[in-house]
Amino acid sequence: MIRAYVLAAAALFATGPLHAQESCPESHDLPVPRLPHTRLALATNQPILIVALGSSSTRGWMAKDVGHSYPAVLQRYLNDNVPRASVAVINRGIGGQDAPEELTRMDADVLAIRPQLVIWQAGANGAIRDAPASTFKKLMQQGITKLKGAGVDVILMDNQRSPRILASPDHVLVETAMRDVAAATNVNLFSRGMLMDQWAAAGAPTEDFVAPDGLHMNTRGYYCLATALGNVIATALKQPLAAQTTPQVKQVVADPHG
Repeated sequence: MIRAYVLAAAALFATGPLHAQESCPESHDLPVPRLPHTRLALATNQPILIVALGSSSTRGWMAKDVGHSYPAVLQRYLNDNVPRASVAVINRGIGGQDAPEELTRMDADVLAIRPQLVIWQAGANGAIRDAPASTFKKLMQQGITKLKGAGVDVILMDNQRSPRILASPDHVLVETAMRDVAAATNVNLFSRGMLMDQWAAAGAPTEDFVAPDGLHMNTRGYYCLATALGNVIATALKQPLAAQTTPQVKQVVADPHG
């Protein structure tokens, strides 16, 4: 089944270079995630299946097309940069959803296809809708417990630095809840917030990466997000297997006030 998904995803996203002409600001000090199950698949010459679970940020709203979403770019990046890898990144983003809806469909949309790694992007819609951070935290913990019980590596992804997110009075609470749940469940956290803070510090204004709707990333934003994420995943997969045997929290702590 995994091999079939790899072939199908490769066909879907084999549409030529994905914004290869775009330059991205330098990112640094991003944590290398612990990915023992994914690393084992690579070491034993198995195809790697990654599920990107999330909302419209995962689906790729405001990108040129779905082939320029971050999961599509990530798939191309990993296949180009990890020797011997055969990687499929399955896009399970549905616009308007957050932790409640994503947890409800986790069995059918994620676990049923038996991935080695899940990248779970959540929190944006919850922050905009003033969802209680305590409820968000509880639901995320439930989902992570389910994923880890199925032998899946997990990377959590927090919110982008966009005007509509930053205007939400609860975005700091949601971001803190994400960080806390990563620590409590001992899973990886990849912080879009810190990444975009680094871009801004390098002199690249936020509007270069955010769509005109003031919420989503644009095509360049998704591209640069995927290459930064792909770099840390590729680094993890190139490490000796013994170095990947014990998952631990890898999180980026960003300034919650952006």
